[in-house]
Amino acid sequence: MSTTMTTPRKVRTGTVALWVVQVLLAAMFVMASLPKLSGDPAMVEQFRSIGAGQWLRYFVGGLELAGAIGLLVPRLCGLAAVGLTALMVGATFTNVVVLGISPAIPLAFLVVAVAIAWFRRAEVRAVVRR
Repeated sequence: MSTTMTTPRKVRTGTVALWVVQVLLAAMFVMASLPKLSGDPAMVEQFRSIGAGQWLRYFVGGLELAGAIGLLVPRLCGLAAVGLTALMVGATFTNVVVLGISPAIPLAFLVVAVAIAWFRRAEVRAVVRR
């Protein structure tokens, strides 16, 4: 009897914990996107150093914001995590190879996005099959 009581509770606790992590990551990506989209001088200079033009700053900021919103939509949260994973792979590479700065922040975001994508893999498969 205790296993039937604890199994649903564990599932519910895991689901709540995953949503809390998704909301926190979404908030972090919103905070990361706003300086890019608003033209913060530090972001303008950083993207100037990359050498691809300021369109990339807007594009990355838009992807971050879209990913943050996607993390909050039940049908899209897995795909959003996959997309943000790809974005953070690019950010990590750019920080290390192009800018020569610490990749700690994009790596941390990458790890959390990968974890969300892993736990949401069934939802990702369902969306891809449609």
